[in-house]
Amino acid sequence: MAERPPIAKGKDLPAPALTENSVTVLEKRYLRKNQAGNVMETPAELFWRVAAAVGGAEREYGKSPEEVEETTREFYRMMASLEFLPNSPTLMNAGTELSQLSACFVLPVGDSMEEIFEAVKNTALIHKSGGGTGFSFSRLRPKNDAVRSTKGVSSGPISFMQVFDAATETIKQGGKRRGANMGILRVDHPDIVDFIHCKKESSKLNNFNISVAITDEFMDALRESRSYDLISPRTKEVIESKSARTVWTTLVEQAWNNGDPGIVFIDRINKYNPTPHIGRIESTNPCGEQPLLPYESCNLGSINLARMLKEENGRFVIDWKKLGHTVRQAVHFLDNVIDVNKYPVDRIAETTLANRKIGLGVMGFADMLMLTAVPYDSEDAVATAESVMKFISDDGRKMSEELARQRGAFPNFKGSEYDRPGEKPVRNATVTTIAPTGTVSIIAGCSSGIEPLFALSFVRKVLDGNELVETNWVFEAVAKKRGFYSEELMRKIARRGSCRGAAGVPADVQKVFVVSHDIAPEWHIRIQAAFQKYTDNAVSKTINFPKSATKEDVRNAYELAWDLACKGITIYRDGSREEQVLNIGSVDQAKRPADQIADQERPRPFVVEGRTYKIDTGRTRHPLYVTVNHERNHSGAMRMTEVFLNTGSDAHDQWGRALGYLLSGIFRRSDDPSWVVDDLRKVRDTETSHPSALFRKIVPSLVAAIGEVINSHMETIGIKDPTAPVDVYCEELDVKQASEDLYELCPECGSRTLTREEGCKKCHNLSCGYSQC
Repeated sequence: MAERPPIAKGKDLPAPALTENSVTVLEKRYLRKNQAGNVMETPAELFWRVAAAVGGAEREYGKSPEEVEETTREFYRMMASLEFLPNSPTLMNAGTELSQLSACFVLPVGDSMEEIFEAVKNTALIHKSGGGTGFSFSRLRPKNDAVRSTKGVSSGPISFMQVFDAATETIKQGGKRRGANMGILRVDHPDIVDFIHCKKESSKLNNFNISVAITDEFMDALRESRSYDLISPRTKEVIESKSARTVWTTLVEQAWNNGDPGIVFIDRINKYNPTPHIGRIESTNPCGEQPLLPYESCNLGSINLARMLKEENGRFVIDWKKLGHTVRQAVHFLDNVIDVNKYPVDRIAETTLANRKIGLGVMGFADMLMLTAVPYDSEDAVATAESVMKFISDDGRKMSEELARQRGAFPNFKGSEYDRPGEKPVRNATVTTIAPTGTVSIIAGCSSGIEPLFALSFVRKVLDGNELVETNWVFEAVAKKRGFYSEELMRKIARRGSCRGAAGVPADVQKVFVVSHDIAPEWHIRIQAAFQKYTDNAVSKTINFPKSATKEDVRNAYELAWDLACKGITIYRDGSREEQVLNIGSVDQAKRPADQIADQERPRPFVVEGRTYKIDTGRTRHPLYVTVNHERNHSGAMRMTEVFLNTGSDAHDQWGRALGYLLSGIFRRSDDPSWVVDDLRKVRDTETSHPSALFRKIVPSLVAAIGEVINSHMETIGIKDPTAPVDVYCEELDVKQASEDLYELCPECGSRTLTREEGCKKCHNLSCGYSQC
């Protein structure tokens, strides 16, 4: 059962205010381990390790041991009370031998083999240390362009992106995080249409987010319904002209299809570039919130807005004094990180120390709105976003000015946008960023970044086979206070994630406690724009669309983001990615016969009957064994009990267990699970170029083969009519969407709790904490 994270009390090194889920994630990902993989520090020791490492920077500025101790203790208190947390590399690596503390890096990719593979090498070093990388491939000559040194032709930017993708695939970041990349191409590059389609197949470039760099000239051409020029990056000559509307439509259609590419408004980003005399910004980090110069890095941190409230006259209001104090300490903390950081590449250290960019952002915004009874999709929410972020920006800038008086302005200050008459020197070229908080928000026990909740309640299966209902702590507290809480109601809400239209939930509560899919895309964008208005860098957010959204809806969202001065936009339409075909067991229960859906799982009998089938996977040493068990009900009729999948391969064991658990859970809730078997039989593996055969039928994937085995077993024991038609195969092996489930399977824990938000994939199984970024 979810509960509000406790507020830490006490003046002398208070114990961290952690929930059970927070501790689980810390143990799994953040706490130091010995050679045997056993945890060797407590959460309190982690926070002290980080505080001591970052607070130690005070010595460089002549602080006394007493002053260093005071700063360290304040940094510890701020983290242990979950009022502020830095980005994951800082939590993982501060005070360790690695000590690489930055999350965001941008590397240049030049138009020569030497420059390209220098970037690949540096990417490997960054990923190994725990960071993510962004690239612009716009300098590379287009496909089929001349290569003078070899008398051949260029293979183009997309082919080299595959090299970076392959390098990322082989490196696990610091043993704790999977590498993530951003690939950007300017809209005026001759290969732009190919780039827009480069992730059309779900098996391609899976370690990349991609975005098109949209120029002001392109937007002008779009609004004026005219053509614009595609320019060779090698010769600077115009290669051809294209209709801006045609390219825009192509981009919109592809984003509607699967969420990629996103958009960055590159000229707008450079309009706010604080150091144009040093260079132009070409790219962002993997989630798009941190535009950076080539060879620049940035460290991020987030204030937990749910902790920035106080109670007055029976209602919560913003505690501006506490927020101001937290902002000042957070800026101080992040500036110190720059000094104690061990950078993976010398050139990155030079550029980062010269500009001293930091990115202070927020998390828990949705929690703040719910606690103050403000609907996310309202003018009041937009006003709250603006007032909170303006306050953070103003106070953060004042603290940067104070640090500049004490320690000096950032070295590239002279000639920067701040170097103007009447302007005060600042310590940091940028101060604010709205970043994805991923697992950090799970540690803090709050909502992610500025995203709305994805679900108020969901069911989590634990290792002993039982199911627990996870409910947002704010909603649960209100439900109990207002007297409408019940386990049954929470379970019903978990099926949809939302309380909208739920019988027994008061209308005013339904209005306030909205989730992502209750909110029209316009409000998502308006909230993003409200934060962007007072953010130096950019904002990481996903604009969610229902599956029924049209291409025109996506087009309108992109154009609204431009009109409202956003620096970029990422959208995702539910069910638009091919891997969601695996989402068996839809949350849309209205599409299933009522007698097929049961609230309670049948207990497993002591003895069951069954058979084990062998499937040739094409790998001699690793066939797949599928064990299918059944039982008889009280009237003697057969019904399915469970399925076990033994892959014989360590690489696929987790996948097999996850699918087996999922199918077994469905079998024990349904007397006739034919629908899920038919869904399995429709799944196509886009990575398999030659479909295999099973039971004299063309089988388009291993998952489909599992479906065929179960189908055959059900026919054999009389559960399924072998003559019943099912639309599974056609000449082109076309596959229909098996489900409109909102969730994907998490690649780490196997739960159906993976969603897209903050520009990346994130698992909402709180005890897992997987984040793509």
